[in-house]
Amino acid sequence: MMMMMPIARSGPSLPRLASLRLLGTGASRTAAAEQPELPSASLSFQEPSAFRVKSLGELLRALAVFRLCSFPALVNHCGKLLSVARALMGRRLFSMLLRPTVYAQFVAGESEAEISRSMQKMSSLGLRPMLAVPIEEDLGESSGEETYDENTEAMLECVRISHSNAWSKEPMMQLKITALLSPELCASVNKVRVLVDAEYTYMNPALSLVTMAMMKKFNQDGVWIWNTYQCYLKESRSLLLEALRRSSDEGFGLGVKLVRGAYMDKERKLAGEEGRPDPVHRCWEDTNDSYNGSLDVMLEAISQKPERFRIIVATHNEDSVRRAARRMEELGMDNDGGSVCFGQLLGMCDHVSLTLAKEGYAVYKSVPYGSVEDTLPYLVRRAQENQTVLQGIRKERDLLRRELYRRLGLGAGGP
Repeated sequence: MMMMMPIARSGPSLPRLASLRLLGTGASRTAAAEQPELPSASLSFQEPSAFRVKSLGELLRALAVFRLCSFPALVNHCGKLLSVARALMGRRLFSMLLRPTVYAQFVAGESEAEISRSMQKMSSLGLRPMLAVPIEEDLGESSGEETYDENTEAMLECVRISHSNAWSKEPMMQLKITALLSPELCASVNKVRVLVDAEYTYMNPALSLVTMAMMKKFNQDGVWIWNTYQCYLKESRSLLLEALRRSSDEGFGLGVKLVRGAYMDKERKLAGEEGRPDPVHRCWEDTNDSYNGSLDVMLEAISQKPERFRIIVATHNEDSVRRAARRMEELGMDNDGGSVCFGQLLGMCDHVSLTLAKEGYAVYKSVPYGSVEDTLPYLVRRAQENQTVLQGIRKERDLLRRELYRRLGLGAGGP
């Protein structure tokens, strides 16, 4: 595996960070009104040709699953509906029904052999897997020390699988710190880049403290520990700027996973119940400004110190992807220079992922794995938390349909 260059001790000065702050606030709004030329015409993401690498069965499955996901009532009640179906059908029949459909669309497999086949195919398409153990836990849901021990073993196995296979030159995995706090896991991070997921606001201060401590210890000779910043939160920009300052002052590398966020409804509900100010941005446009501004801040920092700072642009938003690609070109960054990569979920937004990979960008797919029983809570929670994303799959569904019609000789419009 390729190792990173040693991290330099000097970093951007405080005046420099102040200029980054200004860059991230004003530039995002003005650039939204402008329409600069795209770095590549193919990044319009309008052509169904990206799906020509998919089999006929994969096209049909994706169309069927995305069609089901387009019904809000079905998504909102999917947990209860799946529980009833499992009770009526029994676990075996239920698994047989789910495995070739929803499970196969969003999950890599259960055994290491199944995971390996999925990852090898992904790698052949220029995509990089980022394994994720689908552990879902909130306050009051803990099952005791035995569960944490099991979670530790699962995470260590994820490290082993990620490191022992040659799917990508820089393997990554995702980690929920609330699932465990293991010294054994911390001792393993020098082999695989570990992206710590953000969770709810009442957990994040403690999680960030632990993550920063891990960064200070392990990110001295490379960026191995990464933190996640949720841009739908009003405090996200200040948290990111503070992380940049600490990285510069204390001499450790900073890895950033930049997301919009998935817990908006629950955050607002909890804030209302507890009489706290709403921590979420007022509207979608403000969240976009927050995301794009933070993206500009990180790309500017990376252009100055590519060996110290790294980012994964984790989004399904085409405008943000194009913005990142355009800014990389303006700053003279290579598409696959190592400090900037893109990320999307397995089974979704393939027209963006495949196009980016074809253009030479580093693209990771978040890849959950495990049995149908183990991944069911993950699938239900992701569906309910990401309804905005699910509502945005209409374009991908249309592109899949156009590719299907082309193969069947029915022309672009179909029958």
